[in-house]
Amino acid sequence: MKTALLIAVLLLAVAMWALWTPDLDRATLERPYLQSPGDMVQVLDQRLHVRESGPKDAPAVLLIHGFGASLHTWEPWAQTLSQQLRVLRLDLPGSGLSPPDTGNDYSDTRSIALINALLDARGLPKVSLLGHSIGGRIAWTFAATAPQRVDKLVLLAPDGFASPGFEYGKPAHVPAAMGLMRWIAPRWLLRMNLEPGYFQSDALTEENLSRYHDLMRAPGARAAMLARLQQTTLLEPQPLLQKISAPTLLVWGREDAMIPFANAADYQRHIANHKLLALERMGHLAMEENPQLALPGVLQFLTERRSE
Repeated sequence: MKTALLIAVLLLAVAMWALWTPDLDRATLERPYLQSPGDMVQVLDQRLHVRESGPKDAPAVLLIHGFGASLHTWEPWAQTLSQQLRVLRLDLPGSGLSPPDTGNDYSDTRSIALINALLDARGLPKVSLLGHSIGGRIAWTFAATAPQRVDKLVLLAPDGFASPGFEYGKPAHVPAAMGLMRWIAPRWLLRMNLEPGYFQSDALTEENLSRYHDLMRAPGARAAMLARLQQTTLLEPQPLLQKISAPTLLVWGREDAMIPFANAADYQRHIANHKLLALERMGHLAMEENPQLALPGVLQFLTERRSE
């Protein structure tokens, strides 16, 4: 019995050693992922990774990434949009190269406060917003609560309506087993979690997988991801959505397995001035899976003259 127990403990130790995924130091991460040291900026009490491109005198658009992602997810879109627009991208606290939040506050209220302060620092009283997934939820909440600051709104498969584990007015239910990701996050396991975001099985490139895996191993990033989930408390979206006055473009993959295309109807019911761009044979990560599919429609929407 003692021998069998010893063997079991040894096997468990070997398995844990094989799966253990340590953090990477910032210098290692900044070499491939930080374009310029000046992209690390102070906003309120928080250091943020912010990348800007395009003409300074052009209309501005701010791109807000989704859960577990970074500003790099927008790279193909940013390259095209910045030919005609002033494009800002940021890593939310604890994502990408932005350090964890100084007060361990990952609420939407905190994100919106940081975005407001960033826009003030850049001298931008009004911008368009483009948000994906939880970045979409932050974007439409911003547009509802600060309509004077939002010119146009693009929502790419936005989050915000109740779903399993996420009820209105209650903190999200996060399984305790997810806490293991702070120490165990092998590349193959990350691939399994990312693949459902793409309709086409080969759309998750090795380059993108490496980027996701590297940046989730930034110091404190995994604890921040868990905290962001644990602190998610959804509000009833209808009253807020009805306050949105900015022209809104909904962009959604019909084969989205993470936030179903059917959810688009919820936003259509409550946002008065909207258009829908449905993407055939496309999943949740359209800006990575096939960047060119939605980009012409998004660019046209953002650059066309607004009719009041």
